[in-house]
Amino acid sequence: MTGTLPSGMELFDVHRLRLVEGEVPMLSAELEAARDQAWETAVAANPALFDGPVVACVGLRWEEPDTLFVRWAAVTYRHYALRRVPGGGALPSLFVNTIQPTGDGRIVVARMSRATAAPGRWQLPGGSVEPPRDGEVLDEEALGGQAARELAEEVGVEVKPEELGLWAATRGGNLSVGLTYLAPALSEAELRSRFAAVVAAERAAGREPELAEVAFVRSCHELAGLAGPHADYVKPVVRRYAEAVLRRGV
Repeated sequence: MTGTLPSGMELFDVHRLRLVEGEVPMLSAELEAARDQAWETAVAANPALFDGPVVACVGLRWEEPDTLFVRWAAVTYRHYALRRVPGGGALPSLFVNTIQPTGDGRIVVARMSRATAAPGRWQLPGGSVEPPRDGEVLDEEALGGQAARELAEEVGVEVKPEELGLWAATRGGNLSVGLTYLAPALSEAELRSRFAAVVAAERAAGREPELAEVAFVRSCHELAGLAGPHADYVKPVVRRYAEAVLRRGV
């Protein structure tokens, strides 16, 4: 691993994180107005959008061969409307996701429901990193906790944060940074049962589940057979996991 972050859609090794809070660059009045207009236009097209708090990347660098330094800042989803503004200078987003494997070498991929910001998109269970609340800090433990929470809320798999291992990181569209964790394996039957329970509970509460369906893939070929858009990081993650399974002889 070099000290320079990869460009384009890349997957790279990272075993440790160091996070420090930074500041969001100030916007001119013109850019702020353009951002707000772009946000309102996006919401009109997709009412599922919500201007909630999220974490953006202010800076990234390698400190050691396997330690990634992340300077972060709290924004809201409205900030990413700057991507629609020429010269907007939107910061990259930071998100977590989890590889949930089965014992026979497949992993869960999930299709987002129509009530989300990316309806129909296939991705790993996960979501945007949220800023720490009062008295909390954003560190490796907190990120593992957020990944575990997303896995429980979306798929129904409850694991302790320490049971998740930081497996890799990705950087792709809009330079967004994803931190991918690896969960303990479960059977397909158990995973389908837990996901069905989540869907039933959400619908009983009068809410649309965040995930419309799950599928199990062991290769990029099987992934390609899933109709609809795919998050850009999914293919390299599936490829690398499949290679790891082959090396283990599972």
